[in-house]
Order: sequence, then structure tokens, then C-alpha cells
Amino acid sequence: MNTGKERLNRMREAGASQEEAFALFDTLEPIDSEGMWDLWKGSEIVSGHPLEGLLTVSGWYGKQFENAEHVHPLVFQKKNGELYAVNPRWIPMNLPFDKIPRSPIRPAMALARPMLRTRRSAARLRQIEYRGKVSAAMVYDHKDIIDMFRKVDPDTLFAVMDIKTIDSGKSYFFVLERMKGKRFRP
Repeated sequence: MNTGKERLNRMREAGASQEEAFALFDTLEPIDSEGMWDLWKGSEIVSGHPLEGLLTVSGWYGKQFENAEHVHPLVFQKKNGELYAVNPRWIPMNLPFDKIPRSPIRPAMALARPMLRTRRSAARLRQIEYRGKVSAAMVYDHKDIIDMFRKVDPDTLFAVMDIKTIDSGKSYFFVLERMKGKRFRP
């Protein structure tokens, strides 16, 4: 039997077309916001979006959902393993992301860390209809971005980022895995 988890794992290894990623996303069940309170580790699905690779090379760890009103959408990890939250407000979203060289990103993030780091939440969770199902969605406080989530299993989410400011005609897909018992204090 070809489960959603098996299909997702294949996509993480080999990438997927936009159509394949949406085909899986559309079969998955919604998740309630309350089922998301936790720290989640993220990974990207390669499907042709200009942002692909930038989060990974920048040290992106994942997201932390404290409750419906307090979400840390960008949790990063230093080389020593320490986690910290970044305020997405200061990250420009109108750049030619597919033309940005990846190698200087991590050092640039380390230099910018004092300006980007925050202790405040920068997003909220809401139930939003997307592609025919109402599910938890993360709405950024100061960006034209909404992340829509579907449940692969209780500890794995498949997500698609809807970014108003990037008109590439493609969606950005990622996976979140619950880090049971692990939390950080922003």
C-alpha cells in the first residue's frame, strides 16, 4: 500500500513536480490548530520554487507553535545546536531568489542574527479553507504569506506556502516533523 508517508518520503529524496506535490497534499486530512502545539523540524520538497534551498542553507530548523496567537514561524539553528527565532519582518521577499548564490547565506545569517533575532511571536494559526478543505494555516503577522498544513500522521505535516509577493507560478512545499519533548525559549 502506498501511504501518504511513503509518498512524502520519496518526494523528500527525489523531489516532485508541482502537480505531484499537490496531488499528495490534496489527499491528506486537515489538522486542527490545537494538534500543532509543539516544536517542529522542517525540510523542503524540491519542486521548482525559487526559494528552494535558501532556508536549508541559512540554518532553518523549523517552527514552534505555542498556541493560536503565538507562533514562531522561523526557528533557526546555530552551528552549536542552539535554536533561535527570527523576525520574518526584516527578510525581503521581493528578491530574485533563484539567482542568489547559496554559499554565502549561512555566514550572512550569522552576521545578521543580532538584527533578525526576536523573542516575540510573528504569526498566528487560523483555520482556513484551501483547495477544498478547512485546515490549520499559519498567517504571518507582517508578510503576505500563509502556510497551509495537512496531516500525514500525528507527528508529520505536509505544507504549502502561499506567498503573494512571489509570482513564480509555483508553490513552495515543505514538511514539518514534531520534535517530541523538545522546546526552546525564544
